[in-house]
Amino acid sequence: MSLFRNTDASPHIEHLSPAAAMPGGTIELHGSHLDPAGHRIPHATIGDTFAPVTLSRHTRATVQVPDGSISGDLILHRNDSASNPLHVRIAVPMAENLHPVANPAVDATGQVFATLSGGRGQAVPVSIFRIQRDFQVTPFVRDLLNPTGLAFDREGYLYASSRAEGTVYRISPLGEISTYAEGMGIATGIAFDDVGNLYVGDRSGTIFKINSNREIFVFATLEPSIAAYHLAFNSEGTLFVTGPTTSSNQAVHAIDRDGDTTVFYQGLGRAQGIAFDVDDNLYVAASLRGQRGIVRITPAREASLAVSGNNLVGLAFLEDGCAALATRDSLYHVDLGIEGRPLI
Repeated sequence: MSLFRNTDASPHIEHLSPAAAMPGGTIELHGSHLDPAGHRIPHATIGDTFAPVTLSRHTRATVQVPDGSISGDLILHRNDSASNPLHVRIAVPMAENLHPVANPAVDATGQVFATLSGGRGQAVPVSIFRIQRDFQVTPFVRDLLNPTGLAFDREGYLYASSRAEGTVYRISPLGEISTYAEGMGIATGIAFDDVGNLYVGDRSGTIFKINSNREIFVFATLEPSIAAYHLAFNSEGTLFVTGPTTSSNQAVHAIDRDGDTTVFYQGLGRAQGIAFDVDDNLYVAASLRGQRGIVRITPAREASLAVSGNNLVGLAFLEDGCAALATRDSLYHVDLGIEGRPLI
């Protein structure tokens, strides 16, 4: 019996999972006649770019997105026949030579800010970079040790935590730095609520709340993390928190306005940066069932992969349905057709 199906039927793609990817990510094709014909393995194209097929079955195939790809139609080629085209969204480089460890931040004009965080205690020439809408990258802040979490307030000031110092700094639109609050352990993720209170995640196990008078309170406690805590609010004012551990079955925690903590979702690997869209779907840089990328979790707690990609640590939604995706050393830009929840 032949190991391959021998049929001249043309391949047909019903849907892609996910429909967006980073270079190096993988996309699953679901349909029919996607398996090898004779002894020839199918291949795919994304626009004019060759994309290798790494798995091929009758109803399912896996395509790896090569470097240099851009958004376009994905077509599976099987012998001399080709499938119907389905559009795939591919992230493109936005800024390189960075070191984000959490989400980038976006100001009211659409400019993106990202860190060159460095190793613990390592001083770097530029701490925070500004990426303009045309992707031009300029230094914004110098001499800030290990910047980690970033967030804007309603007045246009950028706040940055230093995990080396346990300090949150306030940065003017001109890049002038002042100390906002101190003494918060290994300060990592930060987020503002709807009335201007600032929340800071100390990765050793505490979520602090800083009110407008700069008084610091313990808001909640969680298990320690091996990396940064990541914070985001939904539209109801519930604070959501992730913090990577050594477990492959990590939880997303939900903390209500009274500081009571529950598990919102469990089953992620190395969950990191998080963000909400306007429909309160939660997006997490994490692994889901062994696939790395951006995971979408609905309010009904249904999880699926929204973007396939490796080394992702965070994301921020931009205007017009786009998003900035942060890896360990770069930012990427992708049109997801998703409207993010406003953070300012």
